[in-house]
Amino acid sequence: MDTRQDDLRRDLDATLQARKELGPEYESELVDSFLSRIDARLDARVERRVAERLGPADGYGPAEGYGRPGYGPRRFGRRSATRLPLVSLVLGIPLSAIAADSGGFWGLLVCWGGIVGVNVSSALAERIQEQRGAAAPKSDWDR
Repeated sequence: MDTRQDDLRRDLDATLQARKELGPEYESELVDSFLSRIDARLDARVERRVAERLGPADGYGPAEGYGRPGYGPRRFGRRSATRLPLVSLVLGIPLSAIAADSGGFWGLLVCWGGIVGVNVSSALAERIQEQRGAAAPKSDWDR
């Protein structure tokens, strides 16, 4: 018999002994405790199998971050460079209406100043990222 099954059998025996000693009023807590231990074992087993199946070449593991490459922490690149201006334009329409209604011309000016500021800072961050290239040390966000 496998050692994992032996451990599981011992846990079940201990739970049943505790139920005999404590009585039926603690049965639901004992069952919940036993099931949570089984869940933890299943989660560990699934994680191990996924790691074995994907392996380090697929970018799975603590050193590379979880999941396949390209997923997880956002990377800077062409897709993010074009996404922010488009989202800014789409959100700029209702924000302009709200700002003009509540603040008049100055509210509209502050609203679009903020939108332009966010887009300019994003473009500058993209340019700095491109200039650094591969020589710069990568942070956790650049994976």
